[in-house]
Amino acid sequence: MSTPRVTVWNEFVHERENDTVAEIYPDGIHAVIADALESAGFETRTATLEEPEHGLSEEVLAETDVLSWWGHTAHDEVDDAVVERVHERVLEGMGLIVLHSGHFSKIFKRLMGTTCNLKWREAAERERLWVVEPGHPIAAGIDDYLELEEAEMYGERFDVPAPETLVFTSWFEGGEVFRSGCCYRRGSGKVFYFRPGHETYPVYHDEPIQRVLANAVAWAAPDDDRPRPVQGNHDPLEEIDTSDDRTVH
Repeated sequence: MSTPRVTVWNEFVHERENDTVAEIYPDGIHAVIADALESAGFETRTATLEEPEHGLSEEVLAETDVLSWWGHTAHDEVDDAVVERVHERVLEGMGLIVLHSGHFSKIFKRLMGTTCNLKWREAAERERLWVVEPGHPIAAGIDDYLELEEAEMYGERFDVPAPETLVFTSWFEGGEVFRSGCCYRRGSGKVFYFRPGHETYPVYHDEPIQRVLANAVAWAAPDDDRPRPVQGNHDPLEEIDTSDDRTVH
């Protein structure tokens, strides 16, 4: 297929309000992710909350094969019309990668149909992400596990539907575990939730994390050769009797 076109969406709020976050991500979390994906060979663009239509106009989404989503403090500020637009594109086949606290985003909760709630703790503790599905393309190039020295803890129970494929399970220094790499299909689109990414830790500068994100884009991108479902009013495959009014409603 052609090179996937990626739009990296970020609230871009913490970076402008918190000095610690600004030091780690001076141009925004979205810039670091977009640069990493561009280096991996993808066409990338960015979009943020404060742009008109949050940077996600119909034209932008029509030119997006995979949308990456990072949000935290401004979920409620995302316009419902934009959420509906993104939802429709996912059902049509656009890939969606939801990162870290994006689990509470309107679009992820809409796609999951659950609260998406969880346990959490911010204590700069070690996280070990175990690869539990080593044959999955999102885990390509990753050893048995990858490790982050400082992370915000997310713990079970994570109120989401059972993933169709679970790629990563996290263990935290405090003892909790969490389903950190969850794959879903919604309509014709693929959805991947990836847990790491708290804004006060340099997670997205980490090379193995960047590799996972690039793998996720390649997995979530729509397949140009995928079968297209036939829907709507349809002529019968076999001859049927239409001599009476059985077809009238």
